[in-house]
Amino acid sequence: MHEDPGTRLADENGDLTDRVKQVIDGIGCSRREFARRIVMDPSKLSRSLSGTRRFTVAEIVRIAEIGGVDAGRLLGSRPGTPAPPGEDAGPATLPEGGRPLQIVRETVRLIAEHGFHSVRVADIAAACGTSTAAIHYHFPGRDDLLEAAVRWCMDEDTERRAQGLAGAIDAREELLHLIALQTPRTEQQRRQWLVWLDMWAQAARSTEVGRLHDHYYRQWRTTVADVVRRGVEQGVFRPVDVEFTALRLTALIDGLATQVLATAPGSTTPDSMHAALIAFVESELTAP
Repeated sequence: MHEDPGTRLADENGDLTDRVKQVIDGIGCSRREFARRIVMDPSKLSRSLSGTRRFTVAEIVRIAEIGGVDAGRLLGSRPGTPAPPGEDAGPATLPEGGRPLQIVRETVRLIAEHGFHSVRVADIAAACGTSTAAIHYHFPGRDDLLEAAVRWCMDEDTERRAQGLAGAIDAREELLHLIALQTPRTEQQRRQWLVWLDMWAQAARSTEVGRLHDHYYRQWRTTVADVVRRGVEQGVFRPVDVEFTALRLTALIDGLATQVLATAPGSTTPDSMHAALIAFVESELTAP
């Protein structure tokens, strides 16, 4: 996800940062939630707001659109900034959730169906009913699109995890909820796993994508380890090496999900994957 330093915006006096903060305050959501809406790494938004990182042009465009403000005014220039190339001006032309989120959702769908390297920017533009110039207006490069697609999947996954964990009666039920979320039964789950597979392949060749991959897996393994640790403390799990158990279980989930997606129908199925994961919990974790 290389960013051309030339696309970074100067903000020596902090005026741009102050205007972005006003936009976020006007919406009334947390900064993490705002980062999710503009499909931006929350840590990048935090560093930009603290003045240790400069915003890019594309980020300001997305902030302006989601915030419902004029990008020119946000940049400190006169209002009336032209609409993205190939689009008519006016809010009536924008899809639900804004153009950036539509682009990301369609990118996820197309990656899942065809693979990242087979998807052209023209394909994404056609799916969104806009121009390739409009896609580049929001996401300048292909790596930016992959990062945004992965980030969106991560955020969706994290939100579903939080909803299920909040209602669980103990850590064992929490872990079973996580396992159910990672079993690719629904179309949405399958799409997300297919995006992960593309990310793995790209991470082996790209340092930047590798960092994103590392960030996600640290977060995911930490979630599993925390649940296992709570289960040991509650007495529903036997005493185990928490970190090593989380590594084993997440690796088993990855391997089985890959088999479900990559093998012929009737071989490894979501049901058999789920059964194998439950067997691991029963034999390796559940207290007698």
